[in-house]
Amino acid sequence: MSPKIKVNKQAIIEAATHLVRTQGHEHLNARSLATHLHCSTQPIFSNFENMEEVKMAVVEAAQALYESYIEEDTKSGLYPPYKASGMAYIRFALEEKALFKLLFMRDRTAEEIPEETELGKTVTAMVEQNTGLDTPMAQLFHMEMWAFVHGIATMVATDYLTLDMKLVSRMITDVYQGLLRRFEQTKETE
Repeated sequence: MSPKIKVNKQAIIEAATHLVRTQGHEHLNARSLATHLHCSTQPIFSNFENMEEVKMAVVEAAQALYESYIEEDTKSGLYPPYKASGMAYIRFALEEKALFKLLFMRDRTAEEIPEETELGKTVTAMVEQNTGLDTPMAQLFHMEMWAFVHGIATMVATDYLTLDMKLVSRMITDVYQGLLRRFEQTKETE
């Protein structure tokens, strides 16, 4: 008789993340996860209280991966840090479509969403430093830029549109410069 394979928490998270990557988050359930792990559902519920806890662990794993994209694009030096965060967002949508949808395109009405995260504060500070805008204006500037970047990322993640990353870079620069001009004119007229 062969020894029973022990399935640990990390293996479950990795398998669940793989399932989401390949089939989408709507297909993650105890049965599909157990099948993928070649075990019963017992190890899953020995390590997690319920499937909601497993799903949140996948969200955390996806968030960590997304943050590594930002870090990688920022450190690459190809773009200024603020632009690098937008390019990383779109690259994540392109390369990790299912995880992007899980993080940024799921129904979040039942979730408590923090008003501002550490990443959001960092981004606002970057905009303030780069543009000279005060905090409320920098937040609005970022919201408008993010809406544009999110639109591109959503089209890429849903295969609605295929864009070359050089063109994406140019588009982001054009919108950034146009917004900056508009915000600077607004400051002058106040």
